Amino acid sequence: MFMQQQTDVRKWFPSDDGNPDQRALFLGLIEQILSGVDNLKDPDTVNLKGIKQRDGNFYGDLVRTSEIPGKSTPMEEVNEHLLKLLHSHPYHTKYFLTNILPMASIPGIIGMIAAFMVNGNNLWDVYGPAGAEAEVKVIAMMSKLVGYDSSRSGGYTTWGGQGAIFTGLRLAIAKHAPHASQTGVPQNLYAFCSEAAHYSLFKSMEATGIGSNNLIKVRTLPDSSMDIRDLRDKMELIIRLGGTPVYIVATTGTTDAMGIDDLSEISQLAGDIAAVHGIAKPHIHADSALGGFFAFYNDYDFAANELKLEPDTLNALQAIRGRMKHLHLADSLCFDFQKLGQTPYSTSLFLVKNAEDLKPMDLDADETPYVGHRGYGQYHTGYTLECSRMASSISIYSALLAFGIEGYQRLLAQFVDVNIAFRKALTLRIPEAVIANPNNPGIITLFRIYPDGTSHLSSEIRGERTRKEIEQTNELNDRLFESLGRHRDKIFFGDTKKHLMVPTADSHSVPLYAAKLFVISPYTQTEHIDEIVNYLKTRISEVYESSLMLASGGK
Repeated sequence: MFMQQQTDVRKWFPSDDGNPDQRALFLGLIEQILSGVDNLKDPDTVNLKGIKQRDGNFYGDLVRTSEIPGKSTPMEEVNEHLLKLLHSHPYHTKYFLTNILPMASIPGIIGMIAAFMVNGNNLWDVYGPAGAEAEVKVIAMMSKLVGYDSSRSGGYTTWGGQGAIFTGLRLAIAKHAPHASQTGVPQNLYAFCSEAAHYSLFKSMEATGIGSNNLIKVRTLPDSSMDIRDLRDKMELIIRLGGTPVYIVATTGTTDAMGIDDLSEISQLAGDIAAVHGIAKPHIHADSALGGFFAFYNDYDFAANELKLEPDTLNALQAIRGRMKHLHLADSLCFDFQKLGQTPYSTSLFLVKNAEDLKPMDLDADETPYVGHRGYGQYHTGYTLECSRMASSISIYSALLAFGIEGYQRLLAQFVDVNIAFRKALTLRIPEAVIANPNNPGIITLFRIYPDGTSHLSSEIRGERTRKEIEQTNELNDRLFESLGRHRDKIFFGDTKKHLMVPTADSHSVPLYAAKLFVISPYTQTEHIDEIVNYLKTRISEVYESSLMLASGGK
């Protein structure tokens, strides 16, 4: 009998000697994926080609039929299975206008490939020296951009804005109660954020054991920024009741309306209250995951205007810079490079103004006996919640080098150009679609329709409408969401069911619903706006027609 030839396991790995045969095989497989994805592209739709019947049984069928093969599958065939996964997947054509889901840039992808080739663990610089080196570099680069002293600042890459907010809360607790990691978190600690803030802080309060009941939501102004007077009142109330404010999250670029909290006012208020009551100033974290990238304009000479930006775009960017220039006042902040940094998921950077703040969260060297004793320098990350960490800093580093400050400025300016063009066309051609965030320049437009076609936004914000009236309008906008959702394979809009929380004439508080255009694809240009608005006009007309039929009892 002949012995069955055994598979050489080395065929599944990059070579150890750089031989051209193994490299050619690897490149061929990558080419198969790239060309396969290109064959699925259609610039006139949102989804890649291919049909997926994602009905009620879709995932159940996957569970029933999915099994590990008994024998090895040739990689060319594996690639075909991978490409099938991508069928009907949203793709960033000119019609991709939903939320903050960007296209991964070539520099970002190449940086990630470089990281994958060595598969370093950023737990320790001995295990991942390339990632450690890149991480130190990008921390210094971004610290200098926002105005931190890079010789004193610190940070690390983490799992998104959620990870940054969570670390900021851990810092706030450690600064107030240095022994909390051993003895437990005191239960009289409170955190504050606006009603428009991301839900990450809610989850962080739960995870730290403080509890979400100790998260105080602060009223927002019509521009979705935090109401400083309400923040003062609520901090004072908590102190009178025996609580201690330890953490304030200032959102510098909300994901729904591009609202930007005023860090200058928040920092001043926090310092004043701390001085009056003899307590430590609360830790202030800037949730700059989205909007922080506009700091690339902090040193732009708007008078010289070397990029030849259009006047409206110039004014919008100046208004944003007016708030973003205060980022350095935050004790910590973050940049989600997988957002406007244009890198793959997940590539988030947490920055802290004073790296010494991290020490109370650090583990003793004896608690990590197999790392940290024989590193190449001061680099160690025992203060991170993660143990193993991917070297996503390499992807960030690659993007920063490739784009440079001017490259990011040009990309952001293009996004703002498109958003301004959309607002002008919307106002002119669909006046019944009322812009719900007119005071928020940037890359997001929220729009809201009303049953009688007449705007009641101002009276809603002033609290002059009843709960029933607002909910009826919300229901109409919900039907618009459904209509846009049914046709999102053509043009993919977003929506939000909590733009602003507003008072009502009958003493309630309710949210305002609004549809959303989020400019995020580099392929969306101002010349595409007419077509986009025409499409939107059709969908809105259909919603009004169906609403009239329902009101008249028709089918």
